[in-house]
Amino acid sequence: MVKEKKRRSRKFGRRTSSARLVSEEVFGEEIGTEDLRFERHLEVLWGIDPELTGIFRGGKRLEKVRDRAFLYIERKERFVFSLDNDLHVLEKAVVRECARVLRSVFGLINEKTTGTSALRLLWELAGEDRALALERASEGFLLEFIHLFRGLKGESGLYGKKGQLPEFLKLKGRKAARKRMDMLDAVAGSVHETMARYPSGLEKDVIERRKDNRRRILERLGGTEADWNDWQWHLEHVIRDGGVLADLIEVSGVQKAAVDRALRNHIPFGVTPYYMSLMDRSPVEGLDHAVRAQVIPPVSYVNRLVEFKDSREMAFDFMGEHDTSPVDLVTRRYPLICILKPFNTCPQICVYCQRNWEIDECMAPDAMAPEEVIRDALRWLDEHPGVGEVLVTGGDPMAMPDEAVDYLLGELARKEQIYRIRIGTRTPVTLPQRWTDALVGILGKYHEPGRREVCITTHFCHSYEISPEARDAVQRIRRGAMCVYNQVVFTIENARRFESAKLRRDMRSIGVDPYYTFNMKGKEETRSYMVPIARVLQEHKEEARLLPGVDRTDEPVFNVPRLGKNHLRAWQDHKVVMIRASGARVYEMHPWEKFLEAVPPYNYRDVPIIDFLKAIAERGEDPANYSTIWYYY
Repeated sequence: MVKEKKRRSRKFGRRTSSARLVSEEVFGEEIGTEDLRFERHLEVLWGIDPELTGIFRGGKRLEKVRDRAFLYIERKERFVFSLDNDLHVLEKAVVRECARVLRSVFGLINEKTTGTSALRLLWELAGEDRALALERASEGFLLEFIHLFRGLKGESGLYGKKGQLPEFLKLKGRKAARKRMDMLDAVAGSVHETMARYPSGLEKDVIERRKDNRRRILERLGGTEADWNDWQWHLEHVIRDGGVLADLIEVSGVQKAAVDRALRNHIPFGVTPYYMSLMDRSPVEGLDHAVRAQVIPPVSYVNRLVEFKDSREMAFDFMGEHDTSPVDLVTRRYPLICILKPFNTCPQICVYCQRNWEIDECMAPDAMAPEEVIRDALRWLDEHPGVGEVLVTGGDPMAMPDEAVDYLLGELARKEQIYRIRIGTRTPVTLPQRWTDALVGILGKYHEPGRREVCITTHFCHSYEISPEARDAVQRIRRGAMCVYNQVVFTIENARRFESAKLRRDMRSIGVDPYYTFNMKGKEETRSYMVPIARVLQEHKEEARLLPGVDRTDEPVFNVPRLGKNHLRAWQDHKVVMIRASGARVYEMHPWEKFLEAVPPYNYRDVPIIDFLKAIAERGEDPANYSTIWYYY
């Protein structure tokens, strides 16, 4: 296993000094205790450039240090444009990027808006009286600045010296082509090898295992094979009890206690029998980790919801829907589209749901909005003819009866302004039996190419969720001439190398188009699921980019509260403005309409990169494979 990890490291992450620093000194046994590792990081930090170290150690006043630091950054940036340096042209780009970040982080205005000062902490760490600073600073903080200072000096370790080229660029014609093919074959082989670690539910051994799961579930719930194909049977037998959960799969004592506490405090919990069948009896192999994580809440999540159970409506409304809802059931953040929420529950509850503050109970009997409230929402559309697309979501509107779906779509289709009805539903993943010929026929009535589109947006989050039943449901929709799009939520459960890339390829194989990769919303109750923005950017650039275009047609986005989506691959839409003592970056997220209206940006405190690397190390990953993450901003 160790040899296999090192071999992958050579292909996916260069074994630079930065990589060794992370993999050996943070996670290895060479350095020893945490205190010794911290001291080692301090030595590395102040050993990068004596001139820079002198600026921090020699300054008597913080503002003098700031002035000298800005002059140092300017000199380093100007140096990359001179003729007398041998830096690789791509290394020069790293210098410029690090200069941009450091200027932002050292800026006085950003200290004011974020309420913290990385410059001051560095200054205090460099001083003789640094006891308080040592208590505040973290390994993550030091590692961020080790990489920034190395990058600014042109020593990121990512590239060689000026003029160093791949072998195939030194050749011509067929020789060059064959040499390049060797390189491409090596990369392709590594991609396939890594993706093989993440089987889908379409593989024969997984299908057979799930047949046994289905048999056990039917036996426990008193159902028949005919019942299994009846979506209403699944709704009537949603698993809402920790004891039943523990009867069907092995769960830890901590997990069962979390579920039991959630139920005692009326925190919604529920799993469809079908989705239970996607979970392996034993979690030893860890293939179903992402499936389990969708519905089995962590203790931290339950504790947070219990803490705010009397005020959760406001405490957990991260997207500020209260401020963007002009009438009941409607949310609008963009000019041409609105959200309509007629049904306020789901067949099962996803832990990191955006609207966990709205749902009282899995398949609550009063989830359907009153008829008069729905009519008021529909009348609102008549008063706002600029809205041409309606996203019908919830909750999950596909848990409504056929008659309710037919009525709602019929009312929307009567409005001349509506050119697209988008259905937001997770039932293709959690309850594919719902997609009967009758339901597809209802949606198909209102899908008129050239006049009005009806399409489906869902949430596959891992290849292990893709099954023959999900495939058949998607294909039934596609045969109705309607498209199915996917919004994957990028979490610690699908953030390993090529894990989400494999999902996109598997989705395409059953007819689902990748649409968005969502950075997890910054909801404190689900912080244990979050990964740094840098990992989202790294995945998009280093993994998704290697797949053919139709496999990677999605866009990585961050949802800004009250404002909407920020496109993460557009650097002008966000910037690092601070690095906190914990190592967490603070991003200034710009609103999509910044060139249309003077809407102020939003500051977001990210997950420290060091926390992510430690989390994947606990999952058996080699952090050296992710060493370039520090240079994604």
